Amino acid sequence: MSPSRADGGDWRAGLDDVDAALIDDYQSGFPVVERPFRRLGAALGVEESTALRRVRELRDRGVFRRFGAVLNPPVIGASTLAAVQAPADRFEAVAETINGYRQVNHNYRRDHEWNTWFVVTAGSLSKRDAILTEIETETGCEVLNLPMLTDFYIDLEFPVVNADSFARESVAETSVSATRISETAAANLSALDRRLLLEIQDGFPLSATPYRDVADAVDAPVEEVLAAVESLRADGCIKRIGCVVNHLVTGFDANCMVVWDVPDEELDDRGEAVGQLPYVTLCYHRPRRPEQGWTYNLFTMIHGRDPEAVDEKIDELAADHLSVDHERLYSTETLKQTGARYEDIVE
Repeated sequence: MSPSRADGGDWRAGLDDVDAALIDDYQSGFPVVERPFRRLGAALGVEESTALRRVRELRDRGVFRRFGAVLNPPVIGASTLAAVQAPADRFEAVAETINGYRQVNHNYRRDHEWNTWFVVTAGSLSKRDAILTEIETETGCEVLNLPMLTDFYIDLEFPVVNADSFARESVAETSVSATRISETAAANLSALDRRLLLEIQDGFPLSATPYRDVADAVDAPVEEVLAAVESLRADGCIKRIGCVVNHLVTGFDANCMVVWDVPDEELDDRGEAVGQLPYVTLCYHRPRRPEQGWTYNLFTMIHGRDPEAVDEKIDELAADHLSVDHERLYSTETLKQTGARYEDIVE
């Protein structure tokens, strides 16, 4: 299946090798130097101004959502994945109530009895849980609270300038490790870190000197801002820096969250093994909630351009790697999709 634009044309039309390199090779690893587009241009064999113009054009045509840092909410604040069973006759009203919270940054309708899945990120565990309680009260729907406990592999960085049927098809190897996530952990942020995270949460300025522009905005020397960006990346508050690809525009609009009932004593081994598979884009451990009828503890996500190809990979995953009970929760509607908001988190 060839990815297409809304007007029926191929989104790749008119792209050359420089564009392809910007899209596939600079989703991370963007230079943290005062003139990053000069270094980027040198690597691509073009002028600094050309590299900057190409990134602007790719953003303007929707291939990039934005340019800048991908932040890591569970490291910076208190985050959880939650779900409710919204009655059909009140679905829109329930979704509107949930979306009304600025701490809710993603919300999807999925084809399951738990049909509304959303992410809440707040400045503290108590604030996060208070929001979930308020949502229960306001909607009359019980909330399924599933915080991440172990990160095996989480990254939506993968090549898209291709005709692959599923994400990461062209990726040979994946580095995976079981990283525990504490619900009560909070990043040790300096005053500069806080100002910086608020300034860059929506992306970097698309200029020849983005870090200097950010430094001017937070009233700090550019050298200190560059050092702070590197430190936040080393601490895990920043996951990567680069061009954030719009996977829907580039054709990867068939995604499925698959939940698995893995024996607890096998969870780490299975999670690390599955996280290394090239077609698995996300793999993590969340708690069971047997009192709410939720018996699953391993979550995987597979993104693809063709629902049938995604299903085939899930079949392969179940047959060869996870021969346990599972359910497939396809997203059928995007109810809200924004970056996490950090005003309350860092303050």
